[in-house]
Amino acid sequence: MSFGNFQHSALVAAGLLFGITQASPVCAIEMSREVTDLYTSVSIYPPSASSMTVCYGFVCRRRHIFDFSAADRAALGKIMASGKATAAAERAAAQKAVIWWDRRLGPIIGTDKRIAKADFRYFDDKHNYDCWDTTRNVTSLLLIMQNWGMFKHHTVGNPHYRGNALALQTPHNTAVLRDKVTGTEWSVDMWTQAYAQPPAVMPVTQWVKED
Repeated sequence: MSFGNFQHSALVAAGLLFGITQASPVCAIEMSREVTDLYTSVSIYPPSASSMTVCYGFVCRRRHIFDFSAADRAALGKIMASGKATAAAERAAAQKAVIWWDRRLGPIIGTDKRIAKADFRYFDDKHNYDCWDTTRNVTSLLLIMQNWGMFKHHTVGNPHYRGNALALQTPHNTAVLRDKVTGTEWSVDMWTQAYAQPPAVMPVTQWVKED
């Protein structure tokens, strides 16, 4: 092989490698099959170390790639630092982190107009999330914060579902935090709350009985 041909082959190989690198998600976060299914079911990348796909418009029909800046990370770090003392304090801090995220994204994608318990019957998909969207989004946010080492007392759990037609309970799902010591699972349910309101944080055993 001539030197010229060698140079050409090397450049082609480098170009292919660059293309693969650019097309692949970076800094993948370890997650369970149940959490992975949240993303594969709508054909989006899971969150990376500093980026997530925001789902809205009901069942992720609308999407926005959000890249966390250094200032965003610092803001979340300050919020979560306030909850280091106890597990209860950390859950309260996680609520505040979700509120911060809601306010951060709302003006960008229009969800600052969203309402509690929105679904397709409101004919306002461009301003709202359904519970699938909020479960994916909150799980993504929690995974990123976990990856940044912001949780001391909890890990991100698998999403939970409820729905009993016989009891007139409509289908619903939520993101979950799991207490490292007790193993108790806690809902972090944003869908039942309106814009910038605290997500519903309660034991999953209680959450599954709610309307």
